[in-house]
Amino acid sequence: MSLTLTVPDLSDAATRARFESVAAAATAVDGHPPFNEQAMLDLASGRRTPLLISVGDEPVGAAILGQGELDFVIAPAHRGHGHGGEALRQILADAPDQLTAWSHGDHPAARVLANRYRLAAARTLLQLGASLTREIPAEAAPAAHSGARISAFRPGVDDEEWVALNALVFASHPEQGSLTLADLAARQTEPWFDPGDFLLARDEATGALIGYTWLKIEPGSPSGEIYVVGVHPDAAGRGLGRALLLAGMERLRDRGCTSVTLYVEAHNTPAVNLYRSLGFTDHTVDVQYRRLPS
Repeated sequence: MSLTLTVPDLSDAATRARFESVAAAATAVDGHPPFNEQAMLDLASGRRTPLLISVGDEPVGAAILGQGELDFVIAPAHRGHGHGGEALRQILADAPDQLTAWSHGDHPAARVLANRYRLAAARTLLQLGASLTREIPAEAAPAAHSGARISAFRPGVDDEEWVALNALVFASHPEQGSLTLADLAARQTEPWFDPGDFLLARDEATGALIGYTWLKIEPGSPSGEIYVVGVHPDAAGRGLGRALLLAGMERLRDRGCTSVTLYVEAHNTPAVNLYRSLGFTDHTVDVQYRRLPS
C-alpha cells in the first residue's frame, strides 16, 4: 500500500485528533515534541500547512511546512519501514530550493535522511537545563551593580519598545530577531503567558529599556523555561545578562518550579559559558538542516 501526503482539515475534531496523536506518540517515546513553538504558532495562524502522512487509512506521520521550514515526524510504531524517506522525497519534490528542516533531538534517522537527500547541518541548538532546588546566588535580587532596575512587563505599554530592542539584540537571528508586534500579541494569548514572568531591565539613569528575560511555565509543569534573554549591545559587560538570568531563576523558583531549561545556539560560546557557570548542563540537541544546491 502506497504512502500518501494530504493536507488535513484541522478544524474537524476527528482529523485533528489523528494529527495530534502522531505528535503525542512521538513526544512520549522521544522525550521532546516533534514540532517547535514557532511551527505551532504559524500553523495556528495559517502561515504554515499541516501534512498528514498515511499508509491507506492509517496515519504514520505528520509534518508542518511553510515559511521555508519543515518539521516532520514518523510515529514510533511505524518507524523502520522507509516511511520517513518516502515522505521526505515527496515533500522535497515540491519544496523550495532553500528549504530548511529541523531534527528535534538530533535523531540518528534524520542524519541518514539528510545525507541521502543532500541536506547539510546548518545550525545546532542546545537545550540546557539546571536544578532550582539548590541555592541561587544572592545577587539575583537587586541588579544595582549593573546599573539597572528590574520590573515586570506591562502589556500595551512596553510592547513596541521591547520589540525594537529584541530586533536589535537578535539582528542576526533568523527567528527571534524577526518577531513582530503581532507575534508578541499572539504569545500573550498563550495559556502560559504571565506578565509577571516577563522581566524588563531599565537603565537607572535614563529609564531606557536595556535588557530582559522572558520566562515560560506551561500550566501544571514543574519545570520553567528561560524563554529568551537579551541585553542591549551598549549595556554589554555590566553583568546585566547574569543578573537577569539569576532574577529569572529566582522568579521560577518562587513560582514553584524545581528545574529550568533554555535554548542557545551552540556557536554562541559566551552565552553557553555563562549558562554553564550557573549550573546548566546539556539536555537535548536540535539540528537544522539546509538543502544543498543541486
